[in-house]
Amino acid sequence: YLLSTRDDSWENGRKDCGDQGADLVIIDSLEEQKFLSNFTTSRSWIGLSDKDIEGTWKWIDGTPLTAAYWYRDANIVEPNNEGGGSTVEEDCAEIEPKPNPQYSWNDLSCNTALQWICEKLA
Repeated sequence: YLLSTRDDSWENGRKDCGDQGADLVIIDSLEEQKFLSNFTTSRSWIGLSDKDIEGTWKWIDGTPLTAAYWYRDANIVEPNNEGGGSTVEEDCAEIEPKPNPQYSWNDLSCNTALQWICEKLA
């Protein structure tokens, strides 16, 4: 895994990963989710989006989302496609450092500048 040292859009983060022979991370187990939620201390892009069809979340390799770790509390349930009153779609997913790593994903505008996590497959 590689955590970026700068912030940029989801697309530019993905391009940066590709330049290093990797791609945005695909989280495919609870163990990996727990590890990555402790790996970063900042909000970071992961390789998940619903850019093709709103509400249909897919990983960058085209596999559909099966196990999800969206944030939720008494007032908020993610993904909510809610851009703080703006009309911008929230089509990309980030992982946030949260006390409970099983509820740490959020949907966000893909143009938001965040760090990102790259994964290089062996």
